[in-house]
Amino acid sequence: MTPAGRGRLGAWPLGDGRYAFRLWAPDAGQVALVLDGEVHPMQPEHEGCFFLEASGSSGTPYRFLVDGRVQVPDPASRWQPHGVEGASALLPDDGHAWQSRWEGRPWQELVIYEVHLGCSGGIAGLMAQLPALAAMGITALELMPVAQFPGRRNWGYDGVFPYAPAEAYGHPDALKALVDAAHGHGMAVLLDVVYNHFGPQGNLLDTYASAFFKRDAPTPWGEAIDFTQSQVKRFFVDNALMWLQEYRFDGLRLDAVQAITPNAFLGELVQAIREGCPGRPHVHLVLENERNQSRWLRGDYQAQWNDDVHNALHVMLTGETEGYYADYAGRAPQLLARALSEGFAWQGERNHKGELRGEPSADVPPQRFVVFAQNHDQIGNRAFGDRLVTLVPAAHARAALALVLLLPMVPLLFMGEPWQARQPFLFFTDYVAPLDDLVREGRRREFAGFAAFADAEQRQRIPDPNARATFDACRVMLPAAGDADADAHLAVFTELLALRRRYLQPGLAQARSLGARVLGRHAVQAGWQLPEGQWWIAINVGDSEVEHALPDGALVWEQQPAAAGRIAAGSVRVHWVAG
Repeated sequence: MTPAGRGRLGAWPLGDGRYAFRLWAPDAGQVALVLDGEVHPMQPEHEGCFFLEASGSSGTPYRFLVDGRVQVPDPASRWQPHGVEGASALLPDDGHAWQSRWEGRPWQELVIYEVHLGCSGGIAGLMAQLPALAAMGITALELMPVAQFPGRRNWGYDGVFPYAPAEAYGHPDALKALVDAAHGHGMAVLLDVVYNHFGPQGNLLDTYASAFFKRDAPTPWGEAIDFTQSQVKRFFVDNALMWLQEYRFDGLRLDAVQAITPNAFLGELVQAIREGCPGRPHVHLVLENERNQSRWLRGDYQAQWNDDVHNALHVMLTGETEGYYADYAGRAPQLLARALSEGFAWQGERNHKGELRGEPSADVPPQRFVVFAQNHDQIGNRAFGDRLVTLVPAAHARAALALVLLLPMVPLLFMGEPWQARQPFLFFTDYVAPLDDLVREGRRREFAGFAAFADAEQRQRIPDPNARATFDACRVMLPAAGDADADAHLAVFTELLALRRRYLQPGLAQARSLGARVLGRHAVQAGWQLPEGQWWIAINVGDSEVEHALPDGALVWEQQPAAAGRIAAGSVRVHWVAG
């Protein structure tokens, strides 16, 4: 139960059918609650809030009447059964009877599987996959954002009701059941949350709380949020606590925190979460931060997604140097070596745009970085959503996956990657006119600077984000029984994870770099000291053998055999030096 004095925005159960309603509306003179069609005046509070206690039952619709002229849904609504345009609905906090006895999973044990709920068959579809995913060795799910978005399909980063699981995925209690079921299979569950902007359709905050936004520093996706406002900070702190407490998620991945200003809020948020989750040592907080601010990785934030590893490796694999890959042109192996040995490749240098990027990170432990060869952004930001296995030879794609799994960092796989699924992951939305046209044409304009799409006719080939077929093409379920190719990939995947559990996982928190070196234009090696020995790995994604300089030791794994002292093309080689 939630004491009314807690000050949370939204509608929260007090017990015995009573709810506390609170709205921050500093631009309003008066606010009333419209509960199941009946109007109840609300009392003004401090800082522009309005409050009322009233009785209701699960599913009762409600809105707020602002200044007697406009009815709006609750921006902190925990249930929007009729989408972004409909009324909010009351939601009790005891609708799901939890089954699993779960104490969390330590960070060093996580092998993260990133999924989009809609593309995985919805909540029921993903639940059906859990036994197979657990058997593969997946120990954590990461759900792309689930907050209520416009329409029936969306990546989730255009949410407008951060507290309400999207109606397209089902009842909020079904989401709790998914988390519960994953815990029952030994998997932690992380949630991607977006605290840097609201989507372009359905957000009405500006009509009664204009102070929610900053006009002087817009983000690439919409108006920036003003984190100097105490009620704004409370809105997002309480949102994070809701996911962790009520839904029992094991952690949050904060999207694009470089767009959160002032970013001192990140420190306030992590402190509030630690205080709000006592007795839970395995709550994992992960950042996506384009600025490579290593300062956050020396405190309570568990890790950051390391785009530098991906980008350098991708350029080595594909030779692509357009867009953000321009930063890696001509020096991808050197930057990969630095990222493997020091965390970030960019630690304060200027990128190709002349912007300073990054902070020194050589002292940050390797386990503070999440690494990947693919994720939703890196696939979905491509015009046709191409997966790596469709861009490079199969051996090279497998080498990239092997590197990710055998680094003493925390690996992340994108849905279908363990069996090298070939379905694209395209950008998709479900907007109404005229926003649908703007999004489609805006998407195509994004690629005008790429050589392959310099011609307007070529840009017309880029799939329409609003077309149902675009979304349908991205569905990824488990491979069919008897799929020999998928079975072969899964056999290698499970073998690699067994090696990870044996050699890396026990001492991951104590891993320290022994340095890295470039072996050639397409090859790099690196080593780490672990409590019981040294772990060395070399990767070659070129077309011919190269010499390696791995110390003598036990050959733990070799993707393809090569002559003594050499590593084959499209291969990874691993040595273990005991003691």
